[in-house]
Amino acid sequence: MKIIDRLDRKFGRYAIPNLTIYLIAGQSFFYLMYMTGKLDRMATYFSADLFMSGEWWRIFTIPFDPPNSSIIFTLIAWYFFYMLSSTLEEHWGAFRYNIYLLLGCLITFLASFLIPSYPVSNAFLAGSVFLAFATLFPEFQILLFFIIPVRIKWLALLTWLGYAYQLVFGGWPARVMVLAATANYLIFFAHDIYLNLRHGKRQIAKKVRFAPREEVLVHRCTTCGITEKTHPDMDFRYCPKCNGQYGYCRDHIFSHEHKK
Repeated sequence: MKIIDRLDRKFGRYAIPNLTIYLIAGQSFFYLMYMTGKLDRMATYFSADLFMSGEWWRIFTIPFDPPNSSIIFTLIAWYFFYMLSSTLEEHWGAFRYNIYLLLGCLITFLASFLIPSYPVSNAFLAGSVFLAFATLFPEFQILLFFIIPVRIKWLALLTWLGYAYQLVFGGWPARVMVLAATANYLIFFAHDIYLNLRHGKRQIAKKVRFAPREEVLVHRCTTCGITEKTHPDMDFRYCPKCNGQYGYCRDHIFSHEHKK
């Protein structure tokens, strides 16, 4: 996006490098607080109702909302998040990566006002990071359950199918959160998606234009079966008294008409 490139040149020096490390560190702190019972699990959630009631600080805690799972799966989630996010930051640069996460958070905050009482986590925001990585590195291979090798593009396809299912069959809170979480992805990759669709359309048109066409034999003798291809010097005629377009070679046109 050209506008982000211009902003990067002007404000890039203010970007936070290695942002993923700070996010995981903050999530680790709150996870420990939850595990020891010193904080309520809702402390890092965001909702418009709580925000409007004076709990404005929730804007700053939602990026540090940890996964709501066991310690084993949480560690795996953090490792996976760090691997994807650090690669995105290296590929995009710190400023562009910061903007991607910031935009996702802002859209999530605004969307929460459509469902003001619904507590919002950052799970869908982490999903947008995964989709961005899968778009840029679709052939990257991971070991699912540390055993099964699978290319990340297929996991991304399952993620999109899951989002589509929630849009169709989920409640309004799930629909709003899916749209909010994928909005930053669509904003960042809209131009690439357009170019891919345009390129794909051109490739299809090119294949159709240059595809080998089945040769149509215009002249074939109904009696003996010879064609203008097998006998290029033969003359062919059509019988005006027959139903349909029945052709005959020079040797059979007169005998055919004689029989008729």
